[in-house]
Amino acid sequence: MSGLLVAGTTSDAGKSVLVAGICRWLAREGVRVAPFKAQNMSNNSVVCPDGGEIGRAQAVQAAACGLAPSVRFNPVLLKPGGDRTSQVVVLGRVAGEVTALSYRERKAALLEVVSATLQELRGEYDQVICEGAGSPAEINLRATDIANMGLAQAAGLPVLVVGDIDRGGVFAALYGTLALLDAADQALVTGFVINKFRGDPALLESGLAQVKALTGRPVQGVLPWSEELWLDAEDSLSYVADGVVGSPAPPRGDQWLRVAVPKLPRISNATDIEALAAEPGVAVRFVTEPSRLTDADLVVLPGSKATVSDLAWLHRTGLADAVLAHARAGLPVFGICGGFQMLSRRITDEVESGGGVVDGLGLLDVEIEFAAEKTLRTPSGTAFGEPVTGYEIHHGVPVRPGDALTPLLETGSGPEGAVDGAVAGTHWHGLFENDAFRRRFLAHVAAQAGRDGFTAAPDVSFAALREGQLDLLGDLVERHLDTGALRRLLDRGAPCGLPVIGPAAMRAGE
Repeated sequence: MSGLLVAGTTSDAGKSVLVAGICRWLAREGVRVAPFKAQNMSNNSVVCPDGGEIGRAQAVQAAACGLAPSVRFNPVLLKPGGDRTSQVVVLGRVAGEVTALSYRERKAALLEVVSATLQELRGEYDQVICEGAGSPAEINLRATDIANMGLAQAAGLPVLVVGDIDRGGVFAALYGTLALLDAADQALVTGFVINKFRGDPALLESGLAQVKALTGRPVQGVLPWSEELWLDAEDSLSYVADGVVGSPAPPRGDQWLRVAVPKLPRISNATDIEALAAEPGVAVRFVTEPSRLTDADLVVLPGSKATVSDLAWLHRTGLADAVLAHARAGLPVFGICGGFQMLSRRITDEVESGGGVVDGLGLLDVEIEFAAEKTLRTPSGTAFGEPVTGYEIHHGVPVRPGDALTPLLETGSGPEGAVDGAVAGTHWHGLFENDAFRRRFLAHVAAQAGRDGFTAAPDVSFAALREGQLDLLGDLVERHLDTGALRRLLDRGAPCGLPVIGPAAMRAGE
């Protein structure tokens, strides 16, 4: 055997972080390990060195393994552009649009892609740690599943199910997930993990014993809640509107810098703001209504998978007027990718929304036209006199910039982005992860906002923070999971004779 599948009782149960933690633990043990998620649904993605895009969580898991991200780690990525449609990305490249119903027709072919990719990885690495999608107990989707038990059956993978106790009802969720599976699927589910526990573990002991008695499967570990684990959120739903992102340290000077980020309905790469939130004295909040912008020093318009639709949402909520008032007051506004496009004079989109010509906010003297082919690249250049790197994922292309427009970045292929007074924007994601640029930018914003008492910290390394979080995940796995049992599972697969429970057991007894 070489690998296992981590499934979850729900979305955001902790699958991504548990996989990252197992990967980091194994890598530190000298095991050649790789991550894998057959199908991800997320608008948080990154561009790989091999030229395609994958879900951000798999890039983080790759880092936990000491690997560069690869399209093989997430062969199918669904990027929702509306409530009923998603862009399909296969091995890093756009492969059309689907509805929930039309996607079913493609799954048989995609299972072949997924299975072949996983088989290739298992031939190269000692272990491949796979992450499921949503819940394996979505019985309405089981017949065409390629990410949970469908993958486990096709690849002979043992399965661990993780549940989030912070949501409540974790014992029912663990038992019910197993009970809804058919007998063949239950045979691969070997145990459970409880995530985000706060308090004395002794309080859980009777419950853990009852879960084992009822299911015939142990709880392999209880991972404690940690406030330090907030970087690289897989799902934008992880960010609470009007709550401070992360746990910022007190300011180095005598003033805070306040950042407001509209939480767009189709927000993409929301993690762009995490490097700002990691800075001492910088309070970053996602907001959903205009009053929250009144005391902000900086407004960041984030990326969007549906620029025209999310721009209309800004107008409906009154946030567009609030952003315009903020800019008219001479206070800084920064747009990233879709947010940059919203700052333009005009957007012509026959590709993403089919909306044709739409007025932008008019804060930058540039027009945007959507191209059929998506731009995917990992450029480098300079900004504010500092060397910077980033990545681009967009259909929109700037055209007809005004004569007085100043580029934000200089790259080997020419200027990128724009600056006009206190308003700036770029198609680059990851720009704030460049430490020297981020410090220069924050000092610039503080000056524009009149926060003379704010001092940018000279010693924050965002890369080191991310590595520290991955090490913490590895530590949690090592300390709180039964790693001996985990090793046996990886080496031998699911044991024979696991009991069948629930409706499947009743059917077997008929």
